[in-house]
Amino acid sequence: MKLPEERVTLVHADESCLGNGMDGKNPGGAGALVETLTNEGIARRDLYISSPDTTNNRMALQGAITTLAAIKAEQSGLRISYVSDSQYLVKGMNEWIAGWRARGWRRKGGAIENLVMWQELDTIAAQLSVEWKWVRGHAGHPKNEYVDALAVRAATKQIDSGGFVGSELLSWLAHKQARGQFTEYNPDRDVLE
Repeated sequence: MKLPEERVTLVHADESCLGNGMDGKNPGGAGALVETLTNEGIARRDLYISSPDTTNNRMALQGAITTLAAIKAEQSGLRISYVSDSQYLVKGMNEWIAGWRARGWRRKGGAIENLVMWQELDTIAAQLSVEWKWVRGHAGHPKNEYVDALAVRAATKQIDSGGFVGSELLSWLAHKQARGQFTEYNPDRDVLE
């Protein structure tokens, strides 16, 4: 297989916070599916993290930081398409962060929530070529549903993959298709485009 000159690593990511916004400790998780076209085909890997007390927004930021850092540690020079259902994350990176940086890390309306995490994400994203895309969550997009399952499992069990692990996407998808879901879905299509 001849690879395109400029390869894109496709990331689908989601976060979960059990009891988000409620009193007490709210455990959370984040999951990512990372897909890259290689000479051997499509390499798929998963990554997931957890926190014993967090919010959805913090998990979206920490998930992005952890995923991009893991990609950067392995390879540089790849373009990354980062797909998330977190409007907070995607709007933050596409619309808000440049203004915050220009104003000395301040918002027009006051302090920036999760400032240290935004700064860390800005630093790592600046070292990569990342395009931030939003997808509607829980709307039947198979890869978004898959990473949601990773995030919920990480939050519920409070587990961490410790970096990249082999992806379970294809077995998850086969199970769903056997039950009549996503029967026409080809998981390779968006990676090959």
